[in-house]
Amino acid sequence: MNSWQKAVLDKLLSRRFTIFKWLITFVLVLSLTSCGEKAGSQEVSVGYGEKPPQTSKISQQFSEVSPPAVIQDLRQTLEVYRPQVTIVTPQPDEVLPENTVSVKFQVKDLPIFKDPQWDLGPHLHVILDNQPYIAVYDLNQPLVLPDLSPGTHTLRVFASRPWHESFKNEGAYAQTTFHIFTKTEDNNPDAALPVLTYSRPKGDYGAEPILLDFYLTNAPLHLASELDPNNPINDWRIRCTINGESFILDRWQAVYLKGFQPGENWVKLEFLDNQGNPLKNAFNTTARLINYQPKGKDTLSRIVRGELKADEVRSIVNPNYTAKKSITEPTPTPTKTPTVETIPKPIPLPLPETTEIPEIPPTELKQPEIKPTPSISPTPEPQPEVTPQATEEPETVVPEVEKPRFGKFFQRRTRPTIEPTPSVSPTLPEIIESPTLEPQPEVTPAPPTTAPVEISPEPQPEIPKKEVTESATSRFSKYFQRRPSPTSTPAPNVSPTPEIPENPIAEPQEE
Repeated sequence: MNSWQKAVLDKLLSRRFTIFKWLITFVLVLSLTSCGEKAGSQEVSVGYGEKPPQTSKISQQFSEVSPPAVIQDLRQTLEVYRPQVTIVTPQPDEVLPENTVSVKFQVKDLPIFKDPQWDLGPHLHVILDNQPYIAVYDLNQPLVLPDLSPGTHTLRVFASRPWHESFKNEGAYAQTTFHIFTKTEDNNPDAALPVLTYSRPKGDYGAEPILLDFYLTNAPLHLASELDPNNPINDWRIRCTINGESFILDRWQAVYLKGFQPGENWVKLEFLDNQGNPLKNAFNTTARLINYQPKGKDTLSRIVRGELKADEVRSIVNPNYTAKKSITEPTPTPTKTPTVETIPKPIPLPLPETTEIPEIPPTELKQPEIKPTPSISPTPEPQPEVTPQATEEPETVVPEVEKPRFGKFFQRRTRPTIEPTPSVSPTLPEIIESPTLEPQPEVTPAPPTTAPVEISPEPQPEIPKKEVTESATSRFSKYFQRRPSPTSTPAPNVSPTPEIPENPIAEPQEE
């Protein structure tokens, strides 16, 4: 190998060694940082980032499933928050002279409220010692803890979503230890060791899946187990036992489970070290009794079953949200065919005596023939011209079509038939005294007050001639023209007596 080749090889090896040295240094720094880092800053998403399988069998009886669809939708609204929780009172290691404690909290970057319609909203889970948590929805009123036993007590609190899933960002958890009258060894966890805080399940449930959730403090990341194998807790696990059946969780995240039996179920959580043994510290082993009754009517059960949509209950994550009213098309109501019983019977109205006059065909409306008066005297004499007062006879113009404009408004009336004048006797006085036809009053039918009722024609009594008036002629005189009757000519062989005028048709006089 030449000298120059050896020099190049040495430079390459030196560079590789430098890179390897920096890599080792970086790994050591990272391992030291990871060993000191606590689990309080971990925020692991289940079913929201990397989607787990729809159903994963984790034991003989229980299966892990995806969160309900409505909860997945609502959770996105709260992703912008990083709540910061502080216990204002009591102060850490404070000795109180009474057994009633007033606890005050301060929360930043998260609205704390309860929706009045659904009774859910972002809140705090407050755990005194290792008792079941108390939900706090109002920060304006202090939480009063009465009748505390003398000695040491620890208060733990963390922010929670409306469906009781805890926020796991750094700062979402707070803890303080205080004393009533005096200090004791009870309820005083070691701050150098991990602390397991049991959250859910708790209380009553009306639908599956059921949330399993907890909070971890001082637990290192699992990455530290590869860098520092001598740490006895860097490869921690959580053992969950339900109704005597156990399974292991190796991650800190919310889990939704199916397989609970109706009625009472007991749940136990344990923090295990690298060897799988429970880690001795206060609160690291907790058991709860829950009651599962399917078909619950509470809001959370209805959300889990999907009976409520995300837009209906979005006000539990946003206090300023107003639910939109769903517009549903009205269901068409089937129309019922009216029966005879449901149709009201028409009230019979009194009809006038002459409600309808039988219609006479236009062929019958002809001018009656007037027979000439027989001659009386053989000797004709010139007679003075006589102007009869009622010689003009209105000519009745019969329209070709009988049902034009006014057929629906007016009824046809029977024109009285005028009998031809009988032969006049030779006696002159009797002929002069021949009575003239009096004007007949017109019978005007009463206007119908209700809807026309079809009435079967019935035989009508003969109408007296006096009931016919001239209203028809006078009312429609503008539509018909009068034509004077032909002037009567003197009959031949008339006696010297005055001529007897033809018997004219009496024209109704206008009133």
